[in-house]
Amino acid sequence: MTAPAAGSSPSPFGDSIAIGQIGVAKGHGVLRTLVGSCVALVLHAAHHRVCGVAHVMLPASEGRGSPPGKYADTAVAETLRLIREVAQDPGLSCTAKLVGGAAMFAFRAGIPIGEQNVAALERVLGEYGIEIVGRACGGQHGRRVTVDVATGTVTIATAEYGIETL
Repeated sequence: MTAPAAGSSPSPFGDSIAIGQIGVAKGHGVLRTLVGSCVALVLHAAHHRVCGVAHVMLPASEGRGSPPGKYADTAVAETLRLIREVAQDPGLSCTAKLVGGAAMFAFRAGIPIGEQNVAALERVLGEYGIEIVGRACGGQHGRRVTVDVATGTVTIATAEYGIETL
């Protein structure tokens, strides 16, 4: 079910994606992560039943690039590469969902990091021509994210809002 994706490890209960990591699976199962100001980037190729989740922490790698799932400007390309590899289809198309980007910390000035992460992912996805078909972003609360690999359905749980799906 699970590809040897950057930083993820298979589990009989689904894959838990840590900060800066990417998990990819095909066929069935779930991918999970927890986000606050970070953003869960979910790419789903419905025809192939392949899904990838990147736990994006920062908007720009500024030349660092490793791990690629940590930065918005490298996470999209790497997640797309991994799902194409698992599907064995270098030209597959997919859709995206974004979850997270909360204002978890007091900011004295400037744009909160969560908003920067969302904006950076929106820009990069636009450059790749990947349509964003769902989002649950902003607010001041963390989210538990569970992705059904076969359907691409994202279930989001928060203490503040309960359960919602994208």
